[in-house]
Amino acid sequence: MTTPVSGTGSAASTPATTTVDRPDQMGKDTFLKLLVAQLRHQDPSNPADSSQMMSQTAVFTQVEKLEAIATQNAAMLALQRSSSAGALVGRVVAYTDESGETKTGAVNSVRLATDTAEATAYIGGVAVPVARITEISASLV
Repeated sequence: MTTPVSGTGSAASTPATTTVDRPDQMGKDTFLKLLVAQLRHQDPSNPADSSQMMSQTAVFTQVEKLEAIATQNAAMLALQRSSSAGALVGRVVAYTDESGETKTGAVNSVRLATDTAEATAYIGGVAVPVARITEISASLV
């Protein structure tokens, strides 16, 4: 027998996102600017080693691919959250309302997440962010 997941106090609601923004790390644009600056300011009598150039080009390609993977992972996470929210329709859930009080009810419908908004469950006509749901019943209504 499993124990339902529950929480105390109010739950924070964080919207789903499909973008990755890391201002503390260099992106491909910064890397490309550095590479161009290096080529522009190199000594013509002593050009850069071709093996170094190949290595830097390979690193640039890796940076591009890693950015693409991060974007795809964010999109898959948003899709997974939407699919999970859809599975709540017809189930009895407990949630924490705006005042911190725990309430229960059947999920009538779900508005799926977008790139800027979190999935929302409609419970008895009340819009509840999915992050506020604290318990899900195993039985359908």
